[in-house]
Amino acid sequence: MRKAKKKVMLILTTLLSLTMLLSACSSSNDAATGPETDQKEVVLKGYLLGEAPKGMPDVLVKLNEKLKKDINATIELNYIGWGDVQSKYPLLLASGEDVDFIFSADWNYYVEQANKGAFYELKPEDIAKYMPKKSASIDSSAWEEAKINGKIFMIPKTTPDSNVFVSVLRKDIMAEAGLTEVKTLSEIGPYLEAVKKNHPDMIGLNLDSQVDLPTPYQHLMRDKIGYVSSVGGGPLAQGVAYDFTDPTGKIYSMVEEPYLSAQKYAAGIMKNWYDKGYVNKNPYANKIRSKDNFVEGKSAVAFGNSIDIASTLEAAQAKGIETYIIPSLMPNGKVPIGNYIGAGISIAANSKNPERVMQAFDLIMEDPSYVYLTYFGIEGKNYVITPDDKIGLPEGVTADTNTYPPDAAGFWFVNKALFKPMSTWPQTYIDFWKKQNEYNTSDFVFKGFSFNSENVKTQIANLANASTQYANPIYIGSVKDVDKAFDELAKNLNSAGLDKVKAEVQTQAEEFMAKKK
Repeated sequence: MRKAKKKVMLILTTLLSLTMLLSACSSSNDAATGPETDQKEVVLKGYLLGEAPKGMPDVLVKLNEKLKKDINATIELNYIGWGDVQSKYPLLLASGEDVDFIFSADWNYYVEQANKGAFYELKPEDIAKYMPKKSASIDSSAWEEAKINGKIFMIPKTTPDSNVFVSVLRKDIMAEAGLTEVKTLSEIGPYLEAVKKNHPDMIGLNLDSQVDLPTPYQHLMRDKIGYVSSVGGGPLAQGVAYDFTDPTGKIYSMVEEPYLSAQKYAAGIMKNWYDKGYVNKNPYANKIRSKDNFVEGKSAVAFGNSIDIASTLEAAQAKGIETYIIPSLMPNGKVPIGNYIGAGISIAANSKNPERVMQAFDLIMEDPSYVYLTYFGIEGKNYVITPDDKIGLPEGVTADTNTYPPDAAGFWFVNKALFKPMSTWPQTYIDFWKKQNEYNTSDFVFKGFSFNSENVKTQIANLANASTQYANPIYIGSVKDVDKAFDELAKNLNSAGLDKVKAEVQTQAEEFMAKKK
């Protein structure tokens, strides 16, 4: 009996020891994975595009309070102004400056900078570990879109935007010009003439130096050729392109047919408008977007897209300005639906805290409380939830006086599927919004195509420089002779290595097409 009791006691003691050991291991593991318990506090330095709204400091305080509590981190947020993107964005990443994260997009150097090694690789196992909310909500095809040479360098948005580009007119000036319906931007000549004649303090097309500068030109080109995707060199550059409506996926240079004719058509209209004084004489020195000047009565046309134009229309309505929207459609009446990599966050290759950046943006992009804070601001101050479960403005706050307008702070990558409807939308915008499904199409050949510019990076940089000098004046219409301007542009693009870039794009495009079959 004594031996049996000793054996039982020994077994019980062993079991108790094992239980305590397993418990200790479990507690240790929880502490290791629980960010709020043992991670050291870090400051994440990052950059978004645009300009901080007036209410950003207050929102950042609230954001950092939440991040400090949840992952023991805070954010030091900086902005790259639109006029500085082309020069400052690549330089910032190449300088070795202490940066943790930066806004990235396929239209804003994502592919180019990833190929240069500027971004940190996001491995699938790290995404699963540090971004569980993102992993649960995003379609796997988004990660495929973000891959460069099989590797991921961006946290893309979860919800592709319906990215219809628009021009906005004032109905009172349309009435002065005798216009009741305008289908394309090319039809606004009488409108611009009425502005020049009756509104001396207003400029018809008051373009800024970066976003607006090529925009009316691009809208006019779509009358002839559809949506054009230019490869490499940034949003202002000429070079190699393909037409979304072309099922063959043929690659062209932008100074050969049919692109050259489409460009000359747009350039001729812009020159006519510039010569008549309908365009501001020096957009290069202007940093105020046309949509902001529109609300202030300093521009007769506002340019934007289906998302960012909403706040402009709300502010205009608050000032008693009735508006009219012209969607910029392809000749077939459609627009290509936005992709996943049209807005996202990339982690800088030299970041000391890549895991914490992933944790932070898992919350900012996907947690409703973070999404509403970063996109709409502080509840009760910048927005309220109305009794009918819509997003509205607090009492006494208008779209014009709101210090943190929706979509104005550069957090364009948050999960918009989490948004409630807006109670502040003017009827003009509601009517437009309902039509977007009619406009959108995903039926285009190069959906998901990412060009690897490594083999022609020098030539692409040269094309961007040539475009700045020889294409920008064409965009705004300030050239003396359109044909001669294009001869000069083509000569300098060819000297910059246009043929070599075209051949490289063609090779990669054919490989992409072959994989789709």
